[in-house]
Amino acid sequence: MSKVDRNNPQRALSSESRYTLMDFDRDFPDDAACMAWLVGHLYPDGIFCPKCGKVTKHHRVAKRTSYACQFCGHQEYPLAGTIFQDSATSLKLWFHAFFLMAQTRCGISAKQLERELGVTYKTAWRMFRKIRSLLQDEGEPPLSGEVEADETYFSASKRLGDPRRSGLMKNKRVVMGAVERKGRVIARHVPTAGDLAGEAHVRQFVLPGSVVYTDEWRGYDYLSRAGYGHRRINHSERVYVSGDVHTQTIEGFWSLLKRGLSGVYHAVGSDYLQSYVDEYAWRYNPRRDPRGTFTLLLARIEKTTVPG
Repeated sequence: MSKVDRNNPQRALSSESRYTLMDFDRDFPDDAACMAWLVGHLYPDGIFCPKCGKVTKHHRVAKRTSYACQFCGHQEYPLAGTIFQDSATSLKLWFHAFFLMAQTRCGISAKQLERELGVTYKTAWRMFRKIRSLLQDEGEPPLSGEVEADETYFSASKRLGDPRRSGLMKNKRVVMGAVERKGRVIARHVPTAGDLAGEAHVRQFVLPGSVVYTDEWRGYDYLSRAGYGHRRINHSERVYVSGDVHTQTIEGFWSLLKRGLSGVYHAVGSDYLQSYVDEYAWRYNPRRDPRGTFTLLLARIEKTTVPG
């Protein structure tokens, strides 16, 4: 007879997973558990009551998404100012959406989210965009050390020549990026071909004094004058690696990004491209973090207004 308890499944010791469906069902069985986690996350020092002027004990109000101060009755709404505000969708479904987006290596479409959660496509799309809005890397420190910089293009068939040479581009689908070797990546959608200046983006992404590896594009010509150690690989002569000089790391990220977009989403509009780039950069950056992507994604939930 098998020693496995079918009614109490456990994660296999040989599994590479850090957080499984079993863990999710145990930690977040219902809306109340999700709300309790959210309150602990948003108010780590307790809920401040503006009437009492101090942190006081609050009790959950029955049939409402609020907590009332035990002394004066002032009510605090944890969902206010978060991505959950004004949403009638169950918190358990929201957290399940977080789980699905975090667990998939190549992304999950809003249509698949609709099928998984049993919500309308409009609701799934809204949840999808709200969660992805948490993945922006604004405020993150710049890159340093050994950094590779490069640019990539989408929908090349719609491009009028190479914008690096002609300056002509119809679809405005250029992404500039930089990545630390064995570290983080930063990538930005360039709004217009006129903004396609390699040196300017490197200065935005990378600390001076770092060693920057690029290809032979002339947009990177003045990096040395800007205080960077600049080393180049000449792709036009079909040279891709010369000792430690290469841009294979950033090109590997471009491959993940393009395969993910084409395989999962099929097509992405220019207005939304940056949010998808943010998503794939976020998937790439915590790949070595032992806490796991789901835990890190939940930790990004925040209030846009001050509690209390």
